[in-house]
Amino acid sequence: MKNKKGQVITNLVSGTGALVITVVVILVIVSTLLGADLLEAGTANNTANALSNNLSIGIDNVSGKIPTVLLIAAVVLLFGVIVLLVRQSQAAGIGGGANL
Repeated sequence: MKNKKGQVITNLVSGTGALVITVVVILVIVSTLLGADLLEAGTANNTANALSNNLSIGIDNVSGKIPTVLLIAAVVLLFGVIVLLVRQSQAAGIGGGANL
């Protein structure tokens, strides 16, 4: 159980980092393909523009939810710190109140 103390926060941070890196890589690939005129053959150009627009809309939707996700992560982190502080204080014999 001791090895799982910070696992929720670690997974949250690594997952968010992976999401950000993936989005940046996709944006760079689409931008590079559009900039090099590799998708200029009629419908491919329309498809690339639609892909770029949909990706931008999706990023806007996700970025609107990021403050909520960060707030939830902060609350989880706060509760985790409180639990660890209570356990440490009980282990140190502080605030027990039962030892009369």
